[in-house]
Amino acid sequence: MNISVAIATYSGDEVNVILECLKSVYDWVTDIVIVYGSPEDETTKKIKSFDREKKIKIIFTDNPPIFHINKQKAIDACTSDWILQLDTDEIVSHELKKEILETIESNPTENGFWIFRLNHFLGRPLTKGGQYPDPTIRLYRRGKGHLPCETVHEQAEIAGTVGQLKHNLLHYPWPTIEDYFNKALVRYALIEAESMKKQGVKPSLINGIKYFKLLPLWWFLKTYFRHRGYVDGYAGFLFSLFSSLRYWIAYATLIELHQKS
Repeated sequence: MNISVAIATYSGDEVNVILECLKSVYDWVTDIVIVYGSPEDETTKKIKSFDREKKIKIIFTDNPPIFHINKQKAIDACTSDWILQLDTDEIVSHELKKEILETIESNPTENGFWIFRLNHFLGRPLTKGGQYPDPTIRLYRRGKGHLPCETVHEQAEIAGTVGQLKHNLLHYPWPTIEDYFNKALVRYALIEAESMKKQGVKPSLINGIKYFKLLPLWWFLKTYFRHRGYVDGYAGFLFSLFSSLRYWIAYATLIELHQKS
């Protein structure tokens, strides 16, 4: 099948995760483009060693503030008729692989497809708490899809109609609590704080109450009770609790940004 995989990554801190991602697509795609936000290191050497059929092209670059810029670089470097854009902590399930191949072989009229993501937290799937089905546009014809490169949570924009695949893309972003704090809380809170500053949000008593008390409580009640995060047991409780803390970190970071300026 004429399919390219586009991947962007910050560095080689998660070599085993990257290799698992590559293993899930390597044998059935035409080529793989990796935009690598670090100089060559042990991870890229292991990737090249894994690349027995010379399908993988690695592009070395730096890391821009909006990381989707590097994802778009990977998309632009793909040459196949269809592009599957993946993150390094995602694995294509056997069922999704089969569905992708059958869909493309059927010569669809759609130019892109939504794919459901099954997110995992501390090794357990999150089926509730507003975390599933987490649809994302990841499969599209070359030249018909692009990323706006404006925000961290944006979707690809497709020229033409968009369909829906049924099977899950498996997502393993937070295998440990440390991973969650480093990847989600700190990184996204910094981006959110910068966005708040651009929007004119300033430190004040009212905003302090809003971001330190009201929003965290609202988020926990919403994800744990309204969206039934309790169904996922201990992992569901911790996810609702920890994800609510991002408001604290974002607001504290906003105060720091104002102090620096």
